[in-house]
Order: sequence, then structure tokens, then C-alpha cells
Amino acid sequence: MTLAKHDQWDAIVIGSGIGGMAAGAALSRVGQKVLLLEQHQTLGGQTHSFSRDGFTWDVGLHYLSGVAPGDRARELLDWLSDTPIEFVSLGSIYDTLHIGSAEPLTLSRPYEAQERDLKDRFPDQTEAIEAWTRALREGREAMLKIFPTRAMPDIAGDMLNWWNRRAIAKWCARTTKEVIDELTDHPELAAAMAAQWGDHGGRPGKASFAIHALISASYLWSGSWYPVGGSAVFAEHIIPTIAKHGGEARAGVRVEELLLDDGAVVGVRTNDGTEILANAVLSDIGARETIDNLLPEDCGHRDWIADIRALPSSIAHFTLFLGFEGDVEAAGATRANHWIYPTGQADVLWTTASDGAPPCMVASFGSLKNPAHDPGSRQKHTGQFLVWADWASVSQWADQPVGARGDDYADFKRRVEGTLMAQFERCFPDLAKLVVHRELATPLSTATFTGHRKGAFYGLDVTPERVMCNGLRAKTPIPGLHLAGQDVACPGIPGALIGGLLGAASIDPKVFSKFRR
Repeated sequence: MTLAKHDQWDAIVIGSGIGGMAAGAALSRVGQKVLLLEQHQTLGGQTHSFSRDGFTWDVGLHYLSGVAPGDRARELLDWLSDTPIEFVSLGSIYDTLHIGSAEPLTLSRPYEAQERDLKDRFPDQTEAIEAWTRALREGREAMLKIFPTRAMPDIAGDMLNWWNRRAIAKWCARTTKEVIDELTDHPELAAAMAAQWGDHGGRPGKASFAIHALISASYLWSGSWYPVGGSAVFAEHIIPTIAKHGGEARAGVRVEELLLDDGAVVGVRTNDGTEILANAVLSDIGARETIDNLLPEDCGHRDWIADIRALPSSIAHFTLFLGFEGDVEAAGATRANHWIYPTGQADVLWTTASDGAPPCMVASFGSLKNPAHDPGSRQKHTGQFLVWADWASVSQWADQPVGARGDDYADFKRRVEGTLMAQFERCFPDLAKLVVHRELATPLSTATFTGHRKGAFYGLDVTPERVMCNGLRAKTPIPGLHLAGQDVACPGIPGALIGGLLGAASIDPKVFSKFRR
């Protein structure tokens, strides 16, 4: 084993997703020397982009909230970034729902506009719709009250949760389905209320309503936005902040294990045997992945570990990446996303991925959202057709290495790709004629790139138990070990950003002062 050339860092951040980048940049801003380590060759985690045949796709971004001028998250991003990131509004209509055989239902902002959208479609459900708006507002506020406790000392966090216990019990401890069922028994309206659950990955029957309210209401409150230049701009603007304050970001470095001394984490050991020391280590790879992959079995703290391991993983997904040539807008593509539920039910999952059409899909056309995209003379555009699915559909190949999964896996992928393409053609017949490139990513792709158990796109499932789990506080019971990212706060890029800042604040309270302003 060899020691790293630097004697010691103030903090080591494992994982370069938005949570890791935010934590590293925040600590850098308050004077700490940070080393950011990423196992892949591309920095950015699920904010990275990839290209094929002249097409470029943003892997984990379909739209954003919370980044309107004057929004707190926008101010924090400006503080974290070496130079500000530019965002463009996607307009008042941000999602279109296709529920069963009903006419498409467009969702617009703000709250009052969406109320009007729903009342126009369901005129006899006025009372339920108004109650839904109130529930979204109050559920969002309840979730926001929990976030600060994740970076507080245990006693202070417990006191704040006790103070807010009524709101937490009403909105965080109940599922989305329970709240909807209390308001209406109209099946199409209920499906419309639950339809955007894919934004956080928690099925309506399992997810804490507060998470659903936080994310669904964020678009009503702040609008929908997209970064000019695509999601890769997050790394391009945030990583330089770390470097300019004496830190460093290294790609292609996999952390094999955490180094412990007398029960405290004091550094990391990388895949080439190098040991790197730090005053604190912050993990952005997921709470359970940190425990299962980086901690030695004899590290103690069995109750905390058991609490984390008891939380289930979120859903997996297939994505068909599409490249088009032609006038995609004339053929039906929009900047708004399309949520498609052919059966009319929203709480559904594709459980048999090689047999039958999926019951839930999302279509997104990233190139239309990015004003920096140049379609050129051939009018090249990109889109994604995403399907939420059960990990069991690919689990038989999970232990086999990439490139060595055999002919049966290749046949499986071909069948899935054909099924998704056929479904896309049924939904968007004119657009399907313009497809010149397609490529399928399976849940195994997510597992390979993120390391998330069962290919969980959003990490831990957003159940009420997860929302109220004290084990997900940023400062772990193991001295020197801290958590960041979406497991600390909530799924999605804004949630992972807040989780990164909470993780940094648990190391240096000066970050918390900035965060609370």
C-alpha cells in the first residue's frame, strides 16, 4: 500500500453527483481543502451527458424546479458555481398527462392555473381539487421543515421534529394514495393527482405524500427550467470552485473502503491501494451503498446500520434513447414531458419487461428544452422514452460482468427495445418515422454507473419510514463519516443539491449559516 502524495485533506467527497459536487464546492467556499473522487471517467454522476452518432443525451435530467431568479436553490447554485449557470424557463405548461383513452390533460403553473386545468376537466370535483391544492402546499411545507434537522445535532433535530409533529404526522407519515383516497373516488382525477410520481420514484401506494407534494408543487411554485447547455454544465461550473480553493477532483478513482482508526473514519483506500487521509469523509454514493460497500463488517453501530438496511430501494427503469432527424415539433414533440398510462391507472409498474406493453411511460425531448442545442441542417434532435420497471426483470444477469452476459441477455434487450419502440410508435406515430438512432439502457446500466442496489434510480424508496428515518442524518454515528445527496434530502437534482449542502453543513457549520439565509 502507498500513501497519497498529499499528507492530508480537510475533506474527501466520494461520488461526483450533484450532491457530491455541491458538498465539495460548499466546503471549498468556507475554506476547506477538498478531494472529490469519482469512479467513472466522467464527472457529474447522473448529471453527466453522453453522445452517439452526433446526438447527445442528458442521462438523469428532464426538467428542474427551484431555479427561477430569486429562488433559494438558484442563489445557492450561484454561490457554489465558479461562474453562474444559465437556466431557461420551459413555459407555463410543463407536463401532459395521457390517462387511458381520455383526451390529453395539460398541466400548467402556478397553483391557480393547475386548479383551473383540473376543474375544466372535472367540473363536479371542485371541492376535491381545491383540497388537493391545499394538501400540496401544506405537504411541501411539512417536508421542508424536516430538511434542516438532517444537519442538526440529534437533540436540536429531535426538538424541531417534535415542534412540527402534527404536520409531519398528517403529511409525511401518510402515503400519496391515502391522501388522494380521502379527497376523491374519481378514478381519472385520482390518476391525474398521482401521475407525476415518477419524478421521485415512489409509487403512490408506498410513497410519503410529503415527498410527492414537495416535488409536484415545486413546479407550481417555481416553474420548470432547463440548464442552457444541458446537464453537463453542472460539473463544468461547480468543479472549478473546488479547484480554485486548493482542492481537486479526480475521475477514474474507485474508493474500495473507508479507513478507520479507533472507530473513526480517517480516510479512504482506493482501488490501486493508495491510502488518502482526511479530517472528514463525505459519501454521495447512497447511504446503503456506503454501508454495504465501504464499511468493514466490524465497524459497530449495528442499530444504525440495521435502520438503513431496513429501508427498501426505489424503482428501476428502462430508457430508450432516441435520435431524430426532421421537424420533431411538427411531428408532435414538445418541451413539456408526456406521462402515459394506457390502462388509466397510475400506480403501476412494468413487472414483466419482456412480455407485453408497459403500463407506464414518460416521453421527454431534451434537445427542444436546451436553447444551446444546434440541430444543424439535418435537424437532429434527441428524446427519451422511459419506463418504470421491476428490478426482477434483469436480476438474473446482475452478477455477470458488463459485456459477458451472454446471448440470452442480448436477446432480452432486443425484445425490450422492440416493445418500447412499438409503444412509442403507437403514442407518437409521426415522430417514430423520424427516428434514426435508438439505444436501450436497462436497470443494469443504472447499477453499473451509480452502484445503486437493484438499479435504484432514486436511491432509497421515499416511504414514510424513509422520510422520518433518523439514520439518514448527514452526520452519521461513526465519527468522521458524513452522508450527502438525495438519500439525505429527497430524490431529484434539487433534492440531491440540498442533500449535498446539508452534508457539508454537518462538517462545517459555516455552510449551514449560508444555507439558512
